[in-house]
Amino acid sequence: MLQLPARLRMAGARQAWAELSRALAAEAAQVKAGAGVELRLSAAPLTDFDSSALSLLLSAARLCTEQGLALKLDDAPAKLQELARVYGVSELLWPAAAAAA
Repeated sequence: MLQLPARLRMAGARQAWAELSRALAAEAAQVKAGAGVELRLSAAPLTDFDSSALSLLLSAARLCTEQGLALKLDDAPAKLQELARVYGVSELLWPAAAAAA
């Protein structure tokens, strides 16, 4: 399972996306080779972030969709979930939770 870094802020977002997009592409190839349909990404390490983290996560979800996979974001901090709710994108990052509500 891939993991987000501890810090995701605007100043480092471009570099973080460059690294994460490469890792996502490689992981997607492995998941597809194993006939998987879901790419898991842990947000547990994430402790210092701003709204740029949401942009990065939405880009990750889009990349997964383009690969025919679903992004499963695990262990998201409560503050990240709240930020996503405030910005109106929580259902895009956690569709199963939105469907259950």
